[in-house]
Amino acid sequence: MVKPFDEQPGIISVISGYTGGTLENPTYQQVCSDTTGHYEAVQITYDPNVFPYEKLLELFWQQIDPTDPGGQFYDRGQSYQTAIFYHNETQKTLAEASKLRLQNSGRFSKPIVTPILPAKPFYPAEDYHQHYYKKNRAHYESYHEGSGRSGFIERHWGKQYEK
Repeated sequence: MVKPFDEQPGIISVISGYTGGTLENPTYQQVCSDTTGHYEAVQITYDPNVFPYEKLLELFWQQIDPTDPGGQFYDRGQSYQTAIFYHNETQKTLAEASKLRLQNSGRFSKPIVTPILPAKPFYPAEDYHQHYYKKNRAHYESYHEGSGRSGFIERHWGKQYEK
């Protein structure tokens, strides 16, 4: 989820990590065990005057399968489920409205199941996870294509959204 946001005008930083769970400072192995309640997530710091929250939401929806309750593509389990974590009531309202627009758009034949949840503490992932798409370009691209993510995005949003 880092690549689509990284290096966009107004995006200050994108950090891979974990949120939504109960264990402080979880490791990747602990999160993947599906026993901590954490989601793999990104924390995005942005300039709302250049890249407004609504644009963050729009780009997010265009990178996921919002109808899959069991994970994303090859990645299965609670830690791979999608979610939007809001930090205030304005973000919550905007996220809920964007979800409703997507549901009513007819773009997907199944219900939009991505929850909108209050933000909990965010823990940065290990260094090897940060900007993985840059550090391991061939593996990232192979997975992106082989998992079906690339084709899914192109089918539902068009080639210009495939990142």
